[in-house]
Amino acid sequence: AKARAAALAKQQGGAGDEGAKQKAAAAARTKAEETDGGTGRSAAPSPNDPLLEKYVRIIHEHLGSDVLEDAYINRLAKDVPTLVVKKEAYYKVAELLKGHEQLRFDYLSELHGTDFQTHMEVYVHLYSYPNRQPVALKVKIERDNPEVDSLVPLWPGANWPECEAYDLLGIRFRGHPNLIRIFLGEQWVGHPLRKDYEPYDAEV
Repeated sequence: AKARAAALAKQQGGAGDEGAKQKAAAAARTKAEETDGGTGRSAAPSPNDPLLEKYVRIIHEHLGSDVLEDAYINRLAKDVPTLVVKKEAYYKVAELLKGHEQLRFDYLSELHGTDFQTHMEVYVHLYSYPNRQPVALKVKIERDNPEVDSLVPLWPGANWPECEAYDLLGIRFRGHPNLIRIFLGEQWVGHPLRKDYEPYDAEV
């Protein structure tokens, strides 16, 4: 009798565990359906949708509708409105984001580069203290000739992050006042964060 009772209890407990697993799987499926392929996009409305619409509208009004490659809410980064800008319009869009009276992005909090093998990308996170609003600016550049305008004339805080991107990825920033390597020596060969980087001594 004790054995039967123990077996019954174990069976019921296992059923409960299975039910919990099924609920968790259903929740995961729902979340996956809401988010598109891990890109941070979502079909569900975001509280920052009006901000994104405002940024895009102002950019289109002042610089035209062909300067942006994409614009979306990045759900993987706290719903930050994200603008993917064409390389030739990168500085103009950044200048507008800082100087327009309805935008006033006066603080550059982050700038870094990424090697995607097919291309390079520079990511900039800006914040407007007057409006308490964020925006992310992305620009894709050629991997064989990774060069784009410097944002130091607009935000002096871009100085060291651009040097870091140059040092580790080889991205050159036109108009930078003193683009130098800040981690590695000037005689260092290559850029360690590039996907095709080969260390001088593989054992080190």
